[in-house]
Amino acid sequence: MQNATTLREAIYDRLRNGQWRAGARIPTERELSDQYKLSRSTVRRVLAGFKEKKLISQTVGSGTFVSDEVAERLEPVAGSVSATSPAELMSARIVLEPAIVEMVVYNATADDFAKMEMCCDQAERATSLERFEHWDAMFHEAIAEAAHNNFVLNVFRLINQVRAAGEWGMLKKRSVTAERRLEYQAEHRALAQALKQRDQARAKELTLKHLLHVRSNLLGY
Repeated sequence: MQNATTLREAIYDRLRNGQWRAGARIPTERELSDQYKLSRSTVRRVLAGFKEKKLISQTVGSGTFVSDEVAERLEPVAGSVSATSPAELMSARIVLEPAIVEMVVYNATADDFAKMEMCCDQAERATSLERFEHWDAMFHEAIAEAAHNNFVLNVFRLINQVRAAGEWGMLKKRSVTAERRLEYQAEHRALAQALKQRDQARAKELTLKHLLHVRSNLLGY
């Protein structure tokens, strides 16, 4: 039998690694109760603690959502990244993401490529910008996972924490049109295919081109 601490740590882990991002709906009390074999009252108490810390918000009839302030509220890791600007983040991504392509090409498995394609599928099916952004982030994290290097993966999870911050989300809402979203989706598909074909030069080229495109739309340069 699991206990409240198990649930609490699981929620913190999902918030910190960006699996549950700002604005995302999290599982219901019933779903968490079933998954962790806990009473509804125990789950309710755990969620109340997160609500008190302003990490989640609850709306009657709508559900429970990750707070827009999650990156600023999380400690201690989020405190170290909350001051990172979108411009700083994009500069780091432009350096880091093409640099790991060689590791991905040599180390990725069939399961890794399947996960990348699943992320593309989910992003294309997303009915809101928040869900698209979630699967966009998960696509890039899936590429990092395919490097099979824990240090690289932890860096990319830190990147996703910054992407979960409010300032990034506001810029995304202003910059992502329906047309641009389709362009990003096509770029993701092309990158996934190049990686699957283990075409290192092409994958590096597509990674850099995609990130420069995102930066141009997001920041105007």
